[in-house]
Amino acid sequence: MELEIFINKQAEEKCIVYANEKSELVLKIEQLIKDNATTLMGHNGDEYVPLSLSDIYCFSVESNKVYAYLKDKNYALRQRLYEIESIVPENFVKINQSCIINVNTVERFSAAVSGALMVNLKNGYKDYVSRRNSKNVKERLGILK
Repeated sequence: MELEIFINKQAEEKCIVYANEKSELVLKIEQLIKDNATTLMGHNGDEYVPLSLSDIYCFSVESNKVYAYLKDKNYALRQRLYEIESIVPENFVKINQSCIINVNTVERFSAAVSGALMVNLKNGYKDYVSRRNSKNVKERLGILK
């Protein structure tokens, strides 16, 4: 694949990819652009911080508030979980009614005694995959075809 970069301070930034097919490389480029283009505003008290999707491990609802969990911090968001679900890229998957995870941050899956699937993220966050969403999660991770 050939790469050309043009720097023009007056031009609007955009990325154009010419490809024969939607290959793994094209998907990675698309994901990188989406991750950097979409930011959410998180807040922690009086502090407001722009959050990049690539830094977010998961979104979770607690006490009717949506939180974005990062490596070592979490921020409250103004959006509802269904709104976030509609704007996040394909590397995010809903695991239960109150949680959406970034599959790139999964450390491991383990089966609980009850047969439920437990997901452990690299930042230490743990949650269960609901039976309703388990098939979709397994398909997204390539466990089930």
